[in-house]
Amino acid sequence: VQLQASGGGLVQAGGSLRLACAASTRTFITYTMGWFRQAPGNEREFVAAISWGAGNPHYAESVKGRFTVSRDNSKNTVYLQMNTVTPDDTAVYYCAANRNHILGGSIPTDPFEYDYWGQGTLVTVSS
Repeated sequence: VQLQASGGGLVQAGGSLRLACAASTRTFITYTMGWFRQAPGNEREFVAAISWGAGNPHYAESVKGRFTVSRDNSKNTVYLQMNTVTPDDTAVYYCAANRNHILGGSIPTDPFEYDYWGQGTLVTVSS
């Protein structure tokens, strides 16, 4: 599975940005999709995820209420709508796919639980 992230760029604090991640698989609906980010000098951290099938979302506390994760299974694409961004949101954002998530269980939030990764897209928030 190949993942292609896009939509990053420069945005002012308080603004919005939408990231997209297109997957090259006909079984996209069977993958739980996650978004992670990594700022310089920091470890990769979980941002949001959306389960396969019905698409139940899950968010890190730091983005809850500001970011929205969604998926369009007809387009094999997952999105991350980022609103009210702050300079602390500056990072390279990565999308990832998990093929082993069992519905009803905890949604995967550890990078090691994901099987495929996109190349990352840089988001820079200016103050």
